[in-house]
Amino acid sequence: KNNLLRMCNDLLRRLSRSQNTVFCGRILLFLAKFFPFSERSGLNIVSEFNIENITEFSSDDTLDKDAMEKMDESMDEGIADKIRIDYSLYSKFWALQNYFRNPLLVYNKVQWKTFANHTDSVISAFKSFKLEGVQNKKLLTAEEMVDREHYFAKFLTNQKLLELQLSDVNFRRYVLVQFLILFQYLNATVKFKNENQELKINEAEWVKETSQQVYSLLRETPPDGETFAKTVQHILMREEAWNHWKNEGCPELRKPAVPAEEASEDDKRLNPKSLKRPRKLLGQIIKEGQAQKKFIMGNPELTRVWNYMPDNLEACRAPERNFLMSLEEYFKDAIEQLDPAAMVEDQYKVVNDGNFGWRALRLLALQSSHFFTHSNNPINKLPEYLEAMIKKIAKERPIMLPSGEKQETLEVAESNTVLVNETEAEAEEEDELLKSDEKRDEMNSEDQLETPETSHKPPGIPAHILDAVAKNVESQWQELAEKMGFKDTIQYVEGSLQSDLERARYVLQLWAEDDPDNVAEQLAKSLEDHGFPKAAAVIKQTL
Repeated sequence: KNNLLRMCNDLLRRLSRSQNTVFCGRILLFLAKFFPFSERSGLNIVSEFNIENITEFSSDDTLDKDAMEKMDESMDEGIADKIRIDYSLYSKFWALQNYFRNPLLVYNKVQWKTFANHTDSVISAFKSFKLEGVQNKKLLTAEEMVDREHYFAKFLTNQKLLELQLSDVNFRRYVLVQFLILFQYLNATVKFKNENQELKINEAEWVKETSQQVYSLLRETPPDGETFAKTVQHILMREEAWNHWKNEGCPELRKPAVPAEEASEDDKRLNPKSLKRPRKLLGQIIKEGQAQKKFIMGNPELTRVWNYMPDNLEACRAPERNFLMSLEEYFKDAIEQLDPAAMVEDQYKVVNDGNFGWRALRLLALQSSHFFTHSNNPINKLPEYLEAMIKKIAKERPIMLPSGEKQETLEVAESNTVLVNETEAEAEEEDELLKSDEKRDEMNSEDQLETPETSHKPPGIPAHILDAVAKNVESQWQELAEKMGFKDTIQYVEGSLQSDLERARYVLQLWAEDDPDNVAEQLAKSLEDHGFPKAAAVIKQTL
């Protein structure tokens, strides 16, 4: 609260009261609505006046006669009676602003005579120049005046403008209401007035008579003068109540409560709400919810729905929110079409569909470890790449048979017509890769076709060496996978294999299959370079 008050006060000091009047007023309205009535920082407790609001006017009694003649010619012909605007009336009129800004000057005898003289002159001028003589087309209805905005940050005190100002309805009402406010202060009982600041009997009578004259002028000022005068009178009557509240020290405004012992049985029966338990504060409700690890959303139904799963991240990871298909379901038709017994022509295979290929790549990137595996074998077309990936997936993952009764791996289901013959598929794959290498390198070498026997040749690194190395690095298999370039497969390997030994063995197998020319000596050198000297020593001892 103090920080907000300090910030708003700094803004008010920096802004200009004459140029940024509207913005300053909005800041004051905001503070008045934000803080209670009894807030001490927003009250003028000692009844100080803004004596810095000085209205300056010309002290020269000369007036441009030519300018006044032009002004008279431009005035409407319908105005019969005109005020004689001289420097005497001009100076008296604007000198009254000095008493409006500091009413305490009136209690001085000399100043009182001056104030009474100036007031009588101005009231007489208003009476002699009534707005009833103005043509009807110059008068506006109350609704039209409400629609128009009148903004006066400061009065214009040029002597040439005074006749026009006295002809203006709003300006006349401003001045007359200022008289009424000053008269009310002079008659009111203010706590901070001195003993000598009190009107005498004759002075109080003069104030009463002049107030009646002012109200009479307000009623005669069109449009809706009678309504305007009643409204001003009502507002000033309410000000007396606020003045009384201020004299009592501005106590906090509270609704008076009826004591429980004074309340009758009929009151209790007619007001059952008074017997109910008091409503909990919002801060107390939130504090109790935090103690129970619940989120209070402000609405019972929304609070109930939100607390089904308070952790949003865990809710997103829930199995029921996984709408992606598995690789087996997505590639089921493609695997069936790879079977020669299905007799599906190449142009009708789903791998040749661009939409199917795009979705397949997205799915492989999320669920397959082969997608990010580095390979030296180029793939010319997307269908060829998808067929190669489908064959690898069929080897590793169980495939649902068309009957739906059981699952078998590719190695067990070689005789089933649903799966592709492993030997022929690998032979065709290596044959296509060799042909693409020959075209890319433009080498005139003799075509070499591998037989099914050559395609099943044993890997370059014996299995017993891989097993021995896997036992040595099983506790560090994740670090091994990162340093060997298989960081993207860690999540898949950790979820599909059970033990660290199997995971380490799988990572070593990937490295060995990455390049068919890899041998045990290269593996030993790679392990030693990556910071696994013990595993490299195991390979050297085996050799």
